[in-house]
Amino acid sequence: MTNISIEDAFEAYEAARHRLPSVAAKDRTFRWAGTLEDIAEDFDVFLLDAFGVLNIGETAIPGTPERIAKLKAMGKRVLVVSNAAGYPHATLMEKYTRLGYDFAPQDIITSRATLLANLNSQHDVHWGLMATPSTGLRELEGLNLTYLEEDSAPYDAVDGILMIGSAAWTEVRQALLESALLKRPRPVLVGNPDIVAPRENGFSSEPGLFAHRLADRTGVVPEFFGKPFGNIFELALKRLGSVDKSRVLMVGDSLHTDILGARAAGIASALVSGYGFFCRVRY
Repeated sequence: MTNISIEDAFEAYEAARHRLPSVAAKDRTFRWAGTLEDIAEDFDVFLLDAFGVLNIGETAIPGTPERIAKLKAMGKRVLVVSNAAGYPHATLMEKYTRLGYDFAPQDIITSRATLLANLNSQHDVHWGLMATPSTGLRELEGLNLTYLEEDSAPYDAVDGILMIGSAAWTEVRQALLESALLKRPRPVLVGNPDIVAPRENGFSSEPGLFAHRLADRTGVVPEFFGKPFGNIFELALKRLGSVDKSRVLMVGDSLHTDILGARAAGIASALVSGYGFFCRVRY
C-alpha cells in the first residue's frame, strides 16, 4: 500500500494523460441513479468493473450480487471487464463464485486475456516478467518467461518486458529495469494500465505506475492492454457478438480507466462514487 491521496492519484493519471486514449469534447447528458436497476430499461448489456463495483478486496459490495442477479433475470447480459492481469482466469472465477456472483467463464474479460490475445505470434520471444510468483503462470505456460527479481542478468538478456502484476515489485527492480532499457531499448507490454487501485486501507501501486515512470525516464513507450485502451473493449464487444452499442453501459469507479475507455469505445458509462476510487472512507 501507499500513502497516496485521492488527489495525488488523480494527478498521476493526469500526468500520464498524453499516453491515454484521446476523445473529442462534446456535450454529454448526465443523470443520477441510485442503482443499476433504475436505468436498466435503457440498456441491454452491462460491462462491470470489478473492484469498487463488485467487490472491495475479498468482500462483495453489500447487495450487489442480488442486483446483478436481478439484471440477469430481466434478460440483461452482464460481463465483467477488469484490469486484473495478475490473476489467472480460474482464480477470478473462484473468487466471484465465493463472493456470491454467478458469472459464466466467457463473461469475464480481463486485461490478462487481452494481452495474451495479442501474443499469439510471439511465443519465440524471451520475456522478462513483472508478476507475483505466488499467483502462478496459468495461461502463460506457453511463453518463454523469466521472472524479473534482484538478479540483474535477466534484465539485460530478455527480448522484451511483460508487466502484469506489481504486488512483489520493488524500487530496486524498477531501477534495474530502467537501467537495462536505457542500455538497450526493448518492447514493454503492460497487462494492467492502472496506475493505482483503491484498496481497503489505501491505494496499491499498479503496473501502469511503473510503466509510465520508465517511459518518462527511458523514452521507451509501453504498449498497454486493458482499460482505458480499446483492445479490451474490442475483446468484450467481440465476445458479445452482434449488439447495439447504444444499448451497452460500462460501469466503473475510475474516470481515467472505465469512463475514459468507454467514451473512446463509443459506449455509455456510469461512474460509481460510493465505493472504489472516489470513496473518501476506506473500508
